[in-house]
Order: sequence, then C-alpha cells, then structure tokens
Amino acid sequence: MTDIMLNQVKELITKLEANHTDLYNDSFFITWRYPQETINAVLLVAKALMTLNRAGKSVRCFDTGLGLSIFRDKSTRTRYSFKSACNMLGLGTEELDESTSQIAHGETVRETATMISFLSEVIGIRDDMYIGVGHAYQKEFSDSIQESYDRGILPQRTSVVNLQCDLDHPTQALADLSHMIDYFGGVENLRGKKIAMTWAYSPSYGKPLSVPQGIVGLMSRFGMEVSLAYPEGYDLLDEPVQAAEKFSKETGGSFTVTHSMAEAFKDADIVYPKSWAPFTVMQQRTELLKAGRKAELIELEQQALARNASHKDWECTEELMKLTKGGKGLYCHCLPADISGVSCKEGECAASVFERYRLDTYAEAAHKPFVIAAMILLTRFPNPAKVLTQLMERERPRRLVLD
Repeated sequence: MTDIMLNQVKELITKLEANHTDLYNDSFFITWRYPQETINAVLLVAKALMTLNRAGKSVRCFDTGLGLSIFRDKSTRTRYSFKSACNMLGLGTEELDESTSQIAHGETVRETATMISFLSEVIGIRDDMYIGVGHAYQKEFSDSIQESYDRGILPQRTSVVNLQCDLDHPTQALADLSHMIDYFGGVENLRGKKIAMTWAYSPSYGKPLSVPQGIVGLMSRFGMEVSLAYPEGYDLLDEPVQAAEKFSKETGGSFTVTHSMAEAFKDADIVYPKSWAPFTVMQQRTELLKAGRKAELIELEQQALARNASHKDWECTEELMKLTKGGKGLYCHCLPADISGVSCKEGECAASVFERYRLDTYAEAAHKPFVIAAMILLTRFPNPAKVLTQLMERERPRRLVLD
C-alpha cells in the first residue's frame, strides 16, 4: 500500500470519526430521510473500502455469515454489486427465488423475514415496480426482523438494504454521487455545479421513478444547481421534490423544474437523461395489477406508449450536449441506457454521445459495490472507523503474494 493511499484512508477515517451515524443494528432505506452525517458516512466508508481494495488489501471483516438478496425485478449491476460487496466483506451470498420457496404457497412476509435471517447479516431487497408497495414491503421485512431480534429468536439484528424501491434507489444515487466527487476532484467541488436530471424517451412505458427521485433528493444536499426536466404530466412524487427544495435552500444551491430539455442542458456540468413513467400511470398500473384486470392493463400500456412516442424529441443528442458547460458536460446514466440505433430504434441517447461517455458510465457503476459494502459495514458494526483502522493496519493481502 503506497504512502499516498495510506494517508488517503487515514484522512477518510478521521472525517468518519467526526460524522455521527446511528445506522448500527438498523436498515438503510431512503436517502433524503437521513441526516447529512449519515450520507457523509456512507460516502467516506465507500471511498475507504475502494482505496483499500485497489491497494490490494483484504477488507474482510466477517468470518461467517450470509448476505441474502431478494429481487422482484430484473437486475444486472445492482444484483452483482450486492454479491460483490458481500463477498468482499467476507459474507457468503444467496438469492431467494420466491417461486421456489414457500412464499409461492402463501408464506407471510413476517415469517419469511425471520426464517431467512437466522445466520444472515444483511438482506438486500429490490421491489420497485409498484407505487405504494416496494418501500412498504421492505419496511415490513425490517420490522419483522426487529421483532424476532427483540424477542431473542434471532441472535443478531439482520439489516435490510434498499436495493431499489418505488421511492428511491439509494445505492444507485450514492454511487452516482461518489463518481461525481471523483470526477470533479472532491465533494467541495460539486458546490455550484449544475446537474440536469431530465426525462428521456424510451420505447418502454413502466420504468420506475426511483432513480430521478433519488438524484434530486440527494444532489440538492451538496449545494448543486439541480434542474429537473420532463414533459408535462411526467411529475415525480411530492416527497423527494419537497426534500430537494428544502435541501437546496439549506445548502445555498437551487432546485428548478422545467418542461424543456434544452433549458435543463444549458450550461449543465452534468446531464442525466433517463426515462421514467408518469406517476399517475404507475398508480393505475399498480391498481390494475392488484385487481388482475389484464385487458385494462394492456390498454393502459398502449396509451402510455403512445404518450411516450409524442416526446421522441426528448433525446440526448450531440446538439443538446453542445449546450452544456463548454460543450463538455459529464453524461451519467444508471444503465442500461436505451441507445438510439443500438439497443432500440429511438431512445434516450444518441449512439455517438453514449459511445463517447461509455467508459465513464462504467466507472460510474464501479462505485456501487463499495457503496453497498459501506451500508453493510455501517449497519453491522458499532464503530466503523475502528473497523477501517484495523483493516488498514492488518497485513492481509487481497490475494496471495508470491515471492
């Protein structure tokens, strides 16, 4: 480990000691509901773990234990970031397939939560498709674990990590933020930077609102100029928008809403063109799915697709990128992006723009395993600074060093 890396980790630990967080023996759910110290702690631990890992240090802090995941929606980056994070910290991994468990026979959430928690340290849950359902499911899961722990049934208070719900995608938003901090050379350099979180056209209709909600609710905490842009009718939920308004006032930044993609892109340092479904459509979709009204669901999908198609001009093009700060604004995306002429006929981003920033988006995604690992460490250990210090000082390489 080089002296530069060693000093970086020491500095991060010193800053962590100054950030009180009460995540120990708890779960991590919605970013905008946590105090600034908690957000800072996640960023600091993630950066320390990334630095130690790249220096070839093992950061295993568990000898046994399980990291278990439940994915109720498709996933590549988040699924394997969770597995990587658990493995890096020393946990085995398993994924619960609801179709092959007793859940398929009516097992309750409260029962499942305890049954899979006996020797588990963390459970990651992704449930993002239905408004009013995802976060409620995660919360019930966590509450059930707490009850079993309080009654002495579980030997440890297994934590739950939100791997995306209907409200927020905290591991994604914090990974995006960590990437921006690296790109601009420090969190202090984000102050005054303009980020355009904009809707973009997609040939699919049911994309969750949690990514744009997570972005506006998080970036507004760092003195940034947050511009949210979408066609009329594609509003977000009230809670993250109100949080963004509150944080921007507290930090000296700004939060604006526009119905012009070009206006949002103008002088932007960062652009994040991403499709999402209108809140009202997601509400209707949830109700129809619950009621099993398939014919009406098909009709709703056709109406939503036609509505999307009337906004095909909401595409991240070379012309729009020229409007960004110096014509060199940073393009961000949670991936996979709908790339025009590549993954679809017409989509969120022109192929030439995406190709120019493709490796940047990979670097962006690379932060997610460390963000998830930071959430696990903070929820499982009462003194995370001490854990990092021991990992830093311990002579244990990540892989065998040959003479």
